Amino acid sequence: MEEIKLYLASRSPQRKKLLKQLLLPFSVLHPSVEEQQMPNENPVDYVRRLSFEKALAGVSMAPQPLPVLGADTLIVCDGEILEKPQDKKDSFRMLSLLSGREHQVLTALTLADKTKSFSRLVTTNVFFKPLTHQEIDAYWQTGEPQDKAGSYAIQGRGARFVMRIEGSYHAVVGLPLYEMDALFTEFEQSGAKDL
Repeated sequence: MEEIKLYLASRSPQRKKLLKQLLLPFSVLHPSVEEQQMPNENPVDYVRRLSFEKALAGVSMAPQPLPVLGADTLIVCDGEILEKPQDKKDSFRMLSLLSGREHQVLTALTLADKTKSFSRLVTTNVFFKPLTHQEIDAYWQTGEPQDKAGSYAIQGRGARFVMRIEGSYHAVVGLPLYEMDALFTEFEQSGAKDL
């Protein structure tokens, strides 16, 4: 078995699948981090903080002194963060808000060990086609939007709503590969640095 080079602090099957594409042997950790936006915390600061906290939580439980990747993705429209829908009505509200317009997907990455951390933020603009009530209802019935931030999955059936994107497709799925590769290279080439 190949020796691992880092840990992924995430329960996301999509991030695990994407990270495998970089051919970096890794192991998965499941740290518990409360995902709660602070008062007056803007979406950019929030997503960066979550990725940082996930990485540090992973560092504290990692069995070997290897870098830990923490990542978080937010869907933002008109400054509002669209979390996972609470129910069908909430999903309709979100998809109606996204219908026929642009929104942002923010993905933050943090790679950390006990001495240093490096972060990246990737913003992707996503443009939805206008959605009918029937399309939203049919999509809800598939079960896909029920546990997805913003109530859609670009890598699934939700792809049919996306007219175009500006930025990283993989960041929308949950892990921007180009930025992750560059981040890992930078981390490997760096010396020790205080957090």
